[in-house]
Amino acid sequence: MSFGGPQWPQEPHHSHQQHPYAPPQTGAPDWSALAEASERRTRRRRLLIAGGAVLATALVGTVIATAIVSTNKADDDGANLADTTSGTPELPTDTAKPQPSFSSVAPPPPPNPMDFISTAQKDKAPLSADSLFPGKKLTMGDRVYVKGATASTTNCAAAAEDGLGAVLERNGCERVIRATYERDGVAVTVGVALFENQAAAVKAKEQAQGGIAPLAGSGVNGFCQSQTVCLRRANSLGRYAYFTQAGFTSGKKVTKADETVFKVSDDVGTFTFNQIYARGRAQASAAATAPATGGQ
Repeated sequence: MSFGGPQWPQEPHHSHQQHPYAPPQTGAPDWSALAEASERRTRRRRLLIAGGAVLATALVGTVIATAIVSTNKADDDGANLADTTSGTPELPTDTAKPQPSFSSVAPPPPPNPMDFISTAQKDKAPLSADSLFPGKKLTMGDRVYVKGATASTTNCAAAAEDGLGAVLERNGCERVIRATYERDGVAVTVGVALFENQAAAVKAKEQAQGGIAPLAGSGVNGFCQSQTVCLRRANSLGRYAYFTQAGFTSGKKVTKADETVFKVSDDVGTFTFNQIYARGRAQASAAATAPATGGQ
């Protein structure tokens, strides 16, 4: 009868008798020996695992240390490269090429053309009827005007009528240059009066009354006689005041509806303005190049 253990087969019975001191033969295994053997195997497995972990840790430490040493060696070998790429590169100081230099002084501004046509002291360029009103025709867009007579005089009052002469003299008029243009039966005379400075020219324009005397001749019949009505205008630029008087060569009176007369006056007035300003621009350009050319 057993008590929970396995049943083992009994040894076969032999005919001879057992030694009186031999241990008895039983069918139960030695549980204590088996437990000790199992415990030994478990301890051996734990020791192997622990030893493997220690070995692996040692190997990883060795690899990391090797990597650090290799990195330090790479840094030592590439120190110059790291210096040039990690910051601003230094420029060589022993270059043979000249380095550009920049002046801190701004260049002077170009001369203003108005400076040269605003005072007699600076407005020294030659002036005549032919230079102020050149050519035989005046073209403005698709409109062509034929130039008639021209005149230049220092007797300013003689070149004006109906009170304008007195205004010119009162403000110190030095000279009056006139020219007449005509197109399709409409004629206009423009008179340019010169003064000492811009202030005098402005006063003459503001005080203007009457008008510039019409200048006939050279293919243009008389116009704007005392029996008719004409368009009179006044303006100024710099030390120049200029006046226009436009009307029909037929003697017809000008009304506000006569757009052609207003257009003729506009064209000739614009042309005169441009010619005066061109004088200032030419003199300013000559002054700007004078230092380089020795004033020639």
